[in-house]
Amino acid sequence: MRRFIPVLLALIAFTFSAFAQAKHPFTFEDMMKLKRVGEPEVSPDGKWVIFSVVDVDLEANTKTPHVWIVPTPGGQEREIIRDQDADRPRWAPDGKRFAFLSAKEGGSQVWIADFDDVAGTVAGVYKLTSMPTEAGGELWSPDGKNILFTSDVYPECDGQIDEIACNAKKLKEVNNSKVKALIFGRLLYRHWNAYREGKRTHLFVIPVLTQVHVYRDLTPGDFDAPVFSLGGQDDYAFSPDGQEICYPSNQDKNPAASTNNDLWIVPVGGGPAKNITADNPASDSTPLYSPDGRYIAYRAQRRPGYESDQFRLMLYDRKTAEKKNLTEDFDHWVGTFAWALDSKGIYFSAEHERHSLIYAVATARNPSIRALVGGYDDDMAVSPDGKKLLFTRMSLKAPIEIFGADATSEGCPARTGDVDKGKENDCSLSKDWPVTHVNDQLLSQISMSDVESFWFKGAKGDDVEGSLVKPPNFDASRKYPVKFLIHGGPEGAWGDDWSYRWNPELFAANGYVVIMINFHGSTGYGQKFIDAINGDWGGAPYEDLMKGLDYAEKAYPFIDKDRECALGASYGGYAINWILGHTDRFKCLVSHDGMFNAESAWGTTEELWFNDWEFKGTPYDNRAMYQKWSPHQYAKNFKTPTLVVHGQRDYRLDVSEGFQLFTTLQMEGVPSKMLYFPDEGHWVLKPQNSQLWYKTVNDWVDQWTKK
Repeated sequence: MRRFIPVLLALIAFTFSAFAQAKHPFTFEDMMKLKRVGEPEVSPDGKWVIFSVVDVDLEANTKTPHVWIVPTPGGQEREIIRDQDADRPRWAPDGKRFAFLSAKEGGSQVWIADFDDVAGTVAGVYKLTSMPTEAGGELWSPDGKNILFTSDVYPECDGQIDEIACNAKKLKEVNNSKVKALIFGRLLYRHWNAYREGKRTHLFVIPVLTQVHVYRDLTPGDFDAPVFSLGGQDDYAFSPDGQEICYPSNQDKNPAASTNNDLWIVPVGGGPAKNITADNPASDSTPLYSPDGRYIAYRAQRRPGYESDQFRLMLYDRKTAEKKNLTEDFDHWVGTFAWALDSKGIYFSAEHERHSLIYAVATARNPSIRALVGGYDDDMAVSPDGKKLLFTRMSLKAPIEIFGADATSEGCPARTGDVDKGKENDCSLSKDWPVTHVNDQLLSQISMSDVESFWFKGAKGDDVEGSLVKPPNFDASRKYPVKFLIHGGPEGAWGDDWSYRWNPELFAANGYVVIMINFHGSTGYGQKFIDAINGDWGGAPYEDLMKGLDYAEKAYPFIDKDRECALGASYGGYAINWILGHTDRFKCLVSHDGMFNAESAWGTTEELWFNDWEFKGTPYDNRAMYQKWSPHQYAKNFKTPTLVVHGQRDYRLDVSEGFQLFTTLQMEGVPSKMLYFPDEGHWVLKPQNSQLWYKTVNDWVDQWTKK
């Protein structure tokens, strides 16, 4: 028996080792197989969580959403609407139905699903809306009688006897016309990746329990209500009695140069809208009524024209019109938030260094803030008994899954965002647990590396954080080439979070060390650190990048400093263009959608407030600033082989910036290529385009760094 035990242990060890070795490096095909989980929606009885899951079909070049369900405590998740192209599920107040969006019959419309609460299955579905201009962003009224939704409509149809028929007629005329020309009379005629074509986003309400569905436009006018959004928390809400909605709208004469989104309230039955934040010339957004109906919580900025000013959590008293800042001393951006059911507190997410914690704040006269949940968390919901938080969590090694945590925990004092010094040992964060395991099986077959954080002295003598990802099957005795990633924003950050567009694990998978620096301007380190980049685009941030790479080269002997390539998009693309003219330390560069000529970028962008703030005015009233920080001014220094990437539909940084850069590189005799996407904007989103992007980028880096 004694001889058998060592043999058995050796066999077990060998089996475990073989299993571990069976894991393979992360591939693009693996990434496309991962299911993309949406935000959690808890049923009114607290038994179920529904959420969307997007499946990618690489061969068909499609992304298709479905509705899934899981018991609230966790368990076996499953698909309950699989052939409907179903997205954004939202429970009815009675829990017997839920609404969702579907484009199965053409454009996006609101559908209703009947729900069997016992079996947790869908009994049937039917289409609610038939808007010629499509419908999105649906919300139930608290009494379950109405659904609110958005649609992009022609404002000249406002007040028509049949507004819907008017929009259908105009849309048909546009689609059938042989002339595709557009006439502009004001700015913001295009936004992000599309031309507005004379349309405005309005909010409509439709009754659910009637046979005749009458659409009522609650926000008529030649302005967007709600304002444009790239995602995140809903930007409009019902009052608890269902009689009022609150939404943001920017009605300044030139919204292209303004961030003055104000909050407006309007009766659901119709009537004039009232501006409740007219006293703030900066942005107000994401309103959410308290369960008792007394307050509206919302996010606000103070400095007009600055899209990266601190987002504060505000409280508006509906009786007195008094406003209170709940995060006066809190030095981080407030993200998504949710009310406690007793209306005495609010849960919110906020970046803290490389993470996104969940905090809780009391709404009392002297609000106290505590850190509640660690990790990288967002998109939260509160269970009907008020005892659990449901939220999304991701990391550098895994995409979004749904987690739960104790909502009643005291957490840790965190008045400024940091856990208060000296009290770390007297408190603990809430216990959390996974609710879904949608991607566990696939991820268990993939070899990924943990991210390693490091700190160094950067510009101004400030502490700056960087991070490093090692390649699979790492061997410390070897020397590895480096992919040096530079984030966009510029007010953004590399966090312990997942990305399908710039994935550090995928960049490391073919034998590279990946290094990332959160330079001055990055979020998660306080507003002063963010503001440091204003008017200093090529100054402190560039110094941080170079010092961070210097530090990594000295601290990690496995880095081959003679085989390094730098890659960046958006501001990261600008930084690459700046690097082109200021150092020859890299073997190659990749510049994606980056600013090359600061003056021409001002004239071709759609959001002028951004350039006006970052360069402290326009090119004709502060030309010296634009010229000082414009990469094209240093073209005579360009030597490093560079891959240029740009999308035709990028209206934040027009494609002409990429063309100018590529032309200059070619004229200067610098080895260069350009990857041009006629059907993409600032982000490369289509599966096969993404596949080409990763292959082209990685091949370019391999060409110049692999021995």
